[in-house]
Amino acid sequence: MSNVVTNWAGNITFGARRLHRPAALPELQEIVRAGGPLRVLGSGHSFNRMADTTGDLVSLISLPRVVEIAEDRRTVRVDGGIRYGELVDRLDAEGLAVHNMASLPHISVAGAVTTATHGSGVRNGNLATSVAAIELIRGDGELVTLRRGDEDFPGAVVGLGALGVVTALTLDVVPAFEIRQYVYDDLPRASLEQHLPEILAAGYSVSLFTNWQTGDINHAWFKRTDELPEGPLFGARPADGKRHPVPGVAADNSTDQFGVPGPWHARLPHFKMEFTPSTGAELQSEWMVPFDRALEAIDAVARVREKIVPVLQVNEIRTVAADDLWLSMNYERDSLGLHFTWIADTAAVLPAVAALEEQLAPLEARPHWGKVFTQDAATVRSRYPRFSDFQALVAKYDPKGTFRNPWLDDILGH
Repeated sequence: MSNVVTNWAGNITFGARRLHRPAALPELQEIVRAGGPLRVLGSGHSFNRMADTTGDLVSLISLPRVVEIAEDRRTVRVDGGIRYGELVDRLDAEGLAVHNMASLPHISVAGAVTTATHGSGVRNGNLATSVAAIELIRGDGELVTLRRGDEDFPGAVVGLGALGVVTALTLDVVPAFEIRQYVYDDLPRASLEQHLPEILAAGYSVSLFTNWQTGDINHAWFKRTDELPEGPLFGARPADGKRHPVPGVAADNSTDQFGVPGPWHARLPHFKMEFTPSTGAELQSEWMVPFDRALEAIDAVARVREKIVPVLQVNEIRTVAADDLWLSMNYERDSLGLHFTWIADTAAVLPAVAALEEQLAPLEARPHWGKVFTQDAATVRSRYPRFSDFQALVAKYDPKGTFRNPWLDDILGH
């Protein structure tokens, strides 16, 4: 490629020979029919080599934006290149919403879906659970549509880009709603021991942030549809100023707080669309463990606190409801998510990642597909009861390996 292309974090430089930006579906189909290796690049918000290739990269950013609301106003059809930040204003103007959002609205809808990216909430499934239909160009260049209820559907939604190019998605929508965001400082460790399930259920979406300098939680973020009474909550005190998830960082790019009501899309993310999200220079890892073993998981992190603190910016603790999508990290189990924002130094971070994985192994932790992890592929495969079915699905939709790369070969085991 004439121009160097990196992922969002800058820790991955893609090795592709060409970057295609097709402007129409027939053009995209011809690119696929020409053969691979070929990978699709969304917003680049993956921190490993899942989107890398020695062949060609395809960006869908130049495809026409599509936001088609169904007549019954229960679904919306969107194109494969749209980002949440582009979608939400269109939906809100129609009095509609998606059920949840990730921490930042900058990511592409298709990329979030195919990696089971999520928000938070004990009753909220990850973002892929809102998919009612998926349209993709399979390895032979043919466009196919799978709908909820079809045999292959639960294996194709969280597809890791292995089945084809996702050209459109139909998403469930709900009536638009308002959210109030409250932030509390210094949630005591003793409160976690006594009230963790209640704390994590005390809002539509709840996130706990700690830098592990102590055993306490630095900030607890509660996103609610109703008001909270004034005063302490679970031993934490209301924040006396606006907060950023990373303790000590200026909060200019954080979404509005202090319980001020606002549209769903302006409160569910932690970061505003018009700003650089999070801290910018960072790496990320995340593991999902069974929710009923949440305290065990927090204790496991505490055991390696000395190894992670020097390279950690913040650890976010949140919840995701169970689903039936084969490669979802939340497949058939309500989950506690342990999300780590690291410094931007891969060599320094990897030992901390390995230490965490060792401690979390007895809990059958599932790593986020798009983030930094070192678990061997055989172990990762063993965490998914339907993985062999997914392997068969990949062979069905891409028998010639058009969408394969070394990362995916390793994950699939061949």
